[in-house]
Amino acid sequence: MKSLFKSLLAAAVCATAFATVQAQAPAPRVLKFQSTWPASLTLQENFKYFAERVDKLSGGALKIEALAAGQVVPAFEILDATHKKVIDGGHGVAYYWVGKDKAAALFAGPPGGPFGMDHVDYLAWVWEGGGLEMWHDLYLNRMKLNVIAFPILPSSPQALGWFKKEIKSVADFKGLKCRQTGLNADMYAKLGMSVVNLPGGEILPAAQRGVIDCAEWVGGVEDLRLGLHQVFKYHYTPGMHENNSIGELMINNDVWKSLSPTQQEIIKSAVKDTFLTFSMRWQKMNADALDELIKKHGVIVRRTPADILTASLKAWDEVVAEESAKNDFFKKVSDSQKEYASKVVPAKRAMFPPYSFAANYYWGAEGGAAAKGGSPAKK
Repeated sequence: MKSLFKSLLAAAVCATAFATVQAQAPAPRVLKFQSTWPASLTLQENFKYFAERVDKLSGGALKIEALAAGQVVPAFEILDATHKKVIDGGHGVAYYWVGKDKAAALFAGPPGGPFGMDHVDYLAWVWEGGGLEMWHDLYLNRMKLNVIAFPILPSSPQALGWFKKEIKSVADFKGLKCRQTGLNADMYAKLGMSVVNLPGGEILPAAQRGVIDCAEWVGGVEDLRLGLHQVFKYHYTPGMHENNSIGELMINNDVWKSLSPTQQEIIKSAVKDTFLTFSMRWQKMNADALDELIKKHGVIVRRTPADILTASLKAWDEVVAEESAKNDFFKKVSDSQKEYASKVVPAKRAMFPPYSFAANYYWGAEGGAAAKGGSPAKK
């Protein structure tokens, strides 16, 4: 009995000590973030994965509430809401903010790579080539916003888009009302489109009402989930406008500075983990989605005519020249990207075999879902 009493007493002491430790442990820090994306998209899944990584890496001490578009503010208002600390941060894409400064588009993987760079090259420019510092300078000093940002979302390569009729050349763009955003809208306007700026969740209703004749969203699984195949018959891919685009994680700078150095490193690590993980996941998801669009929904998938791709790059060069002449910061960023590309792109071409070489050998010139049994993509 005495032994039992001692055991019970010891257990009670341990329980009291454990309860005291629990009571002394600080409560988790919870940050409220919102995206520009509908909840159903993999773009939002990227955001939620980031939140999960922060939770795990911090041992539950730091948590991100990953809200979808409209849960606090409208999709296109997350930058201002982050600045005003209505939310602690956001998940979107920098070219949405070209109304504040056109240079914002250069931090979203501008057309052509830029300058032929792929995702790895461009991301290296951001992290290793001075791009991140310029990005922060843009928001903090140029835009006078209390916001910094990091690259988190590999949302490319993106398709040219969806059309209600065949597109055979640049001439067929004339007069078409098409959903485009950022400086991509300026580029396609030079090619004859009448551009309309819409968030993702408004594209399908606008197409159903006849407000737009064509739309660019992302391609693959994102377009399937958005339901664009319900309205548009023709899907053209690829495009040069976002062949290397990235989305951003933004955070209020005061919130950022209030985090401990360890918590800041956790967020940086989670951002990089999220980018890499979704780079791997997305390609398979897109391949499956393209297969479903062709086989299940009867979408006519066609290769974008080469003259459209070339014309897109020429139009983009015009946009860059015009904006550089008006905006010294735009020119500074674009020149930095071009200088970085001038080293890495030629070297990569020398060292890497063309992707198409082995791909054509094993899967034919068309590749993708069509080569695996779907309706052939026609040129």
